[in-house]
Amino acid sequence: MKLNTLLLRHARTHEGAPAVPHLTAEQRLRRSMLACLLWEDQFYEDGQTIADRIQETASEVAPRVLADLAREAREEHNLRHVPLLLLSILSRTGKGSGMVADAIEACIQRADELAELLSVHAQVNGVAPDKLKPTLSAQMKKGLARAFRKFDAYQLAKYDRAGAVKLRDALFLCHARPRDEAQAALWRKLVDGSLESADTWEVGLSAGADKAETFTRLLQDGKLGYLALLRNLRGMTEAGVDAGLIRDAIIARRGARRVLPFRYVAAARACPQMEPAIDEALSEAISEMPPFSGKTAVLVDVSGSMAAPLSRKSDMTRMDAAAALGAIIHGDLRLFTFSNALVEVPPRRGMAGVDAIVRSQPQGGTQLADAVRAVNAKVPHDRLIVVTDEQAHATAIPRGDGVPGPDCRDAYMINVASYRNGVGYGRWTHIDGFSEAVLRYIHALEFERA
Repeated sequence: MKLNTLLLRHARTHEGAPAVPHLTAEQRLRRSMLACLLWEDQFYEDGQTIADRIQETASEVAPRVLADLAREAREEHNLRHVPLLLLSILSRTGKGSGMVADAIEACIQRADELAELLSVHAQVNGVAPDKLKPTLSAQMKKGLARAFRKFDAYQLAKYDRAGAVKLRDALFLCHARPRDEAQAALWRKLVDGSLESADTWEVGLSAGADKAETFTRLLQDGKLGYLALLRNLRGMTEAGVDAGLIRDAIIARRGARRVLPFRYVAAARACPQMEPAIDEALSEAISEMPPFSGKTAVLVDVSGSMAAPLSRKSDMTRMDAAAALGAIIHGDLRLFTFSNALVEVPPRRGMAGVDAIVRSQPQGGTQLADAVRAVNAKVPHDRLIVVTDEQAHATAIPRGDGVPGPDCRDAYMINVASYRNGVGYGRWTHIDGFSEAVLRYIHALEFERA
């Protein structure tokens, strides 16, 4: 016990700064999951290490808390795979409780997540997908069965794909009962493979349809999801789809509620000619949140560790995610970036703000302590918001002290990574995640305090 205490007392970030040693299981779980794209490597830790830590920590959390965290991750932070991992753990720790089925029904919001949950569950339990049946609790089957009833023919056909676990497998495993004869007939088609193909861009193009005609029709009919729209902007413009039709769809923002802020950044970089429309759409998203009262100082981390890709298939980075958050904060604010130096940048909103943040200075060390000291000493503010991966550098902290606390009551450390140790606790309000939900949380918290 004495040895364990000594090790905890000397907890450090990956860059050597003293980290906060004593966190509750829920705090540790939040750190690891709310800015996590499951099984994707980050700058200092590989994806498997982070996933293993999530599983270990989730097992220590009370089942009710775990169920609430899974729902929060899916419904507020718009994460897809981390909630499924939490549900798999919950099916064991909350065994026999109705909260398991309730959480599964709530978290599964796309038809493909029925099979994805089972695939994650197979990996967690170390079994082959065809050996899943003995590992499924009654509550997990019940939750899957309820979720199955939410999806219509279009949704099932859209996600009826080949894979280790197919939708028909999920249906057999959970023994769902249809609500009526029409749904029973639909499920029979799913089982025998006779579902009509969904009218999606993937289906159209794979069948050899003309790209411009396919996207034009889907845009005109309102059948192209917003994330699919953003991801296919370059392909549509190169194929000759009418630019006005594309711009109108971007600005309309139909189905944009679950699109993370950095997705706008990715779309603008892939298709620069559409950046004005993308910027307008992002500005509309910003306007839905009220401006912060008083004076706000914002610090955005642009150090080297923040340049790591969000996923293997993405050219977006933690820095892009942090910059997108920094560029949607509005009110009376002064905006700074920090790496080896502290640099003030124009507090622009939208895409101009993202560019100003990312290009503000070279990407080097994480002199977070010096940045906080400088803002405390020189910048009048009522609120301090820091967006970072919390990997403060040790050399900036004399005598082994931690990152200094804020000089204002309302101070927030927004963590956009999943590393084990961090510095933003104590007098800081610590928030994990990289969706706009973190800013909504600040508004809600200050409203309660008022």
